[in-house]
Amino acid sequence: MRAGAVSPQAASARELDAARGRVREAGGEALLARLEHLDAARAASPGAPPQGAAARAPDRGAAVDHDVVIAGGGLSLLLAPLLASAGLRVAVLDRARIGAAHREWNAGTAEVDALSASGLFARAEVERLVVARYAEGLCRWHGGGTYPVRGVLDHAIDAGALLEAARARAEALGVALLDGHALVGHAEGPDAVGLAVAEARPGAAPRALSARILVDARGAASPYATADLVCPTVGGVLAGLEEGDGERQIRPDVGEILATTEDVEEGRQHLWEAFPGRRGETTVYLFYYARSGDVGPGALLSLYARFFRLLSRYKEGDARLVRPTFGFIPGWSRLSAAPRAPGRRVRLVGDAAARHSPLTFCGFGASVRELVATAADLARAVEDPGAPSTAHDAPVHSGTGALAALMARPAGGARAGEMNALLNTAFAVLHAMGNDTYAALLRDEMQPADFVRFLRETAARRPEVYREVVSALPLRAIGRWGAGLARELYRAR
Repeated sequence: MRAGAVSPQAASARELDAARGRVREAGGEALLARLEHLDAARAASPGAPPQGAAARAPDRGAAVDHDVVIAGGGLSLLLAPLLASAGLRVAVLDRARIGAAHREWNAGTAEVDALSASGLFARAEVERLVVARYAEGLCRWHGGGTYPVRGVLDHAIDAGALLEAARARAEALGVALLDGHALVGHAEGPDAVGLAVAEARPGAAPRALSARILVDARGAASPYATADLVCPTVGGVLAGLEEGDGERQIRPDVGEILATTEDVEEGRQHLWEAFPGRRGETTVYLFYYARSGDVGPGALLSLYARFFRLLSRYKEGDARLVRPTFGFIPGWSRLSAAPRAPGRRVRLVGDAAARHSPLTFCGFGASVRELVATAADLARAVEDPGAPSTAHDAPVHSGTGALAALMARPAGGARAGEMNALLNTAFAVLHAMGNDTYAALLRDEMQPADFVRFLRETAARRPEVYREVVSALPLRAIGRWGAGLARELYRAR
């Protein structure tokens, strides 16, 4: 059995059926189909050519239907009105409804400000999208301590309303929206890229489109999402959780950024997070870090079975699932090659590109902060497909990627508690370094010198970390980690 695939030990058939039924009840058949599509897509090998209809490469000088076609209608939908405002002909396609929110989003002040600075929304509109603000966030480790932090992911954003507003702006600007359509093939010509597009239903015949640039925003479902890490995530908006000041209760003014309730089980260190939203509702997630090749078909449904079974370990109350949210979030450790588009006229964005933090997986924040720059890159690529991207990779990612890779290979058996012990030590050090430094790491803003100091102080408190790193990472990866840190330290001089 492929590592990460559903097994009798992970979840019984009865549990899986019950989990499937609860997702269907709360989200409907279409959302359940989305879950099953994502789970089935794990059977494909990342980087393999897409299996689908053949597309015809446009001849030199041929007229094209669109300047930009965006495949994937989630967060990338925000790009469409920006591109259309620049005078480009834009189309967006998605196998489901474009603008449907499959996750909830939390953000910091920089991301909230970036939404209005982009010109897409007025400041007052952005304020209406914020449904909750927190006084602080918490990171809490099983068998260890609780470490508060201020200024991190402290705004809860109404994801559905944000995407509906973006959809309305796109339609008003003439963007073509192809709901229920999937990209099943493409072929690049000298001046354009030909696309084979089909309705997302069995037996649908593909039709041809063409564009100057194809933007692959299909996330983990993209065949080019070759990042070496992945974060399977399930959960959703819950009602009925008990409010109070206890660890197993919800405080409406506190976000729980990371928390564990047990040591390594089923070969994974599972983590929870909880972000209160509208009064009486909280978005709760369960996830784990893994190497991409270790997560097989059925992983999301199996994780949902665990979510429902063990939610009471995390929070008390009569929980009711209001809206399921889930996904595979790719992460790039910076210890291997980055995901790469297959040609000059194909650009990867969002989760497919995996340029966000490999440790915090804050793809929403990274995408929104770079929204204007990404749109400008794509507009340039229409005229010059060889133009380099100006995407910014935060210096701290050279260090945090190895930590994420370490999380993806937790020790089991008698050493199952070592990951929590390491996390507790690391966050005790961060807390002692002060809120500004602690928050900077979680916001991807920590400077390389501070990161090296953080590593040094963690190792001083927990010398076993050297053995843990060597046992989890190949020597080549350790060498790349050191070289990356040295490069960023030199640049920061």
